[in-house]
Amino acid sequence: MNYALFGKDMITHSLPYIRKQIDKLYSTGNSILVYESFYRSIQGKIHFPIKPDLFNSQKDLMVDTQVLFSFGGDGTILDAVTLVGNSGIPIAGINMGRLGFLSGIPKEQIIPALDAILLHHYEVDSRTLIRLETKPGLFGELNYALNDLTVYKSNAQSMLIIKTYVNGDFLNSYWADGLIISTPTGSTAYSLSCTGPIITPGSESLVITPIASHNLTVRPIVIPDDSIITIRVEGKEPDYFVSLDSRIQPAHQSVELTIRKAEFKINLLRMKNTSFFQTIREKLNWGLDIRN
Repeated sequence: MNYALFGKDMITHSLPYIRKQIDKLYSTGNSILVYESFYRSIQGKIHFPIKPDLFNSQKDLMVDTQVLFSFGGDGTILDAVTLVGNSGIPIAGINMGRLGFLSGIPKEQIIPALDAILLHHYEVDSRTLIRLETKPGLFGELNYALNDLTVYKSNAQSMLIIKTYVNGDFLNSYWADGLIISTPTGSTAYSLSCTGPIITPGSESLVITPIASHNLTVRPIVIPDDSIITIRVEGKEPDYFVSLDSRIQPAHQSVELTIRKAEFKINLLRMKNTSFFQTIREKLNWGLDIRN
C-alpha cells in the first residue's frame, strides 16, 4: 500500500511522532511518498530505511495512494487540499498544533489511529468545496476552497460596498470591511468569528457573512449550496483582496466574482469513535455549561 506524508516546517517536539508513524508504515510493509519540501525539512533528523518517493503536486501522487497524512494544524490541511485536488485521496490530519479542528487525530494517538487506518477502520467525510470564476483567472487552476472565500478591503481607512446577487437575484449591498462565503466546513472558521452560524458538514448549504457591517440590520444568511453567487465591489479604493482559504490575490473593482459549488469534494478521514458534535463540544467548548 502507498501512503503519502505532507507537512510544512516541523518543530523539534513533533519529530518523535513523525518518526513513529514512518517506522510503523515501513514495518507493516507499506510504501511511503513524501512531499519534497517536507522531506528536506526532516532529512537527517528522521531515518528512512528506504529512500521514499517524493511528490510536489497532485500528478505526482500515485493512483493507488490510500491516505495522505497531513502533519500540522488546520492550515496544513488547507494546503494539503490543493495537492489532493479531485483525486479522492482521503486526508488524515495529525494535529501537531493547538486547536486542530480539521486535523482531528491528536499526535499522542498516532499509533492507535494508524493501526485503525491500516485495517480500514475509519469513516470518510466528503466535504463540499466552493469554486471561484473570474475573467482574469485570479487563482489559476487552484480556484477552489474548502473553508471559505473572503473579499476584504485593502485600505484600513475605507470600507467596501459589496453588491451581492444569488442566482441573478439581488441580495444586498454590504457596506462593510468585507464578506465571507463559507462552506459548512468553513462555518466554524472565520465566519464563526463574525457571528456566522455553525453548519453541520452534510447540510448542503453556504453561508454569506459580512465582516464588520456598517448596517446593524444585516446578518449572516444561509443559502442552498447549488446557488450561484455573484459579487461586484465598489468603494473609494480601486483595489481589494480576495482569499481562497489561505491563498490571497489582489483584485480590481472591474473584476466580477462568481462563486459556485465545486464539481468535486474533498474526503477527510475521521476515526470511528469521533463525530462532528463531539468535535465542536471539545474544540470550541460549544454548549459549555457548569450545570452539565
